[in-house]
Amino acid sequence: MYQITLEIRKLEEGPYLGTSPELPGLIVQGASPEEVVELAPDIARELIEVMLETGEALPAGLRPLASPTRVPLVVPA
Repeated sequence: MYQITLEIRKLEEGPYLGTSPELPGLIVQGASPEEVVELAPDIARELIEVMLETGEALPAGLRPLASPTRVPLVVPA
C-alpha cells in the first residue's frame, strides 16, 4: 500500500483532472472531484503494477506504508 497526494483541478473544458507529484504519469479525469477520488486508487495501482512488472524504478517520492494506521480520508458533504 502506498500513500500519494492527489491534486485535483477543474479543466476549462469542464471535467476535473487529478495528478500526483509522487506518481508522475498518474492522470485521472472525472466529471466531479468525487469521481476523480473514486477512480484514482485503481488507476494508481495499475500504474504501479506496470512499473514493477516492466522493471521500471518506482518514483523516489513514492513510499510504501509500513503500517497504514492513519490515512487521510475525504468525505463528501
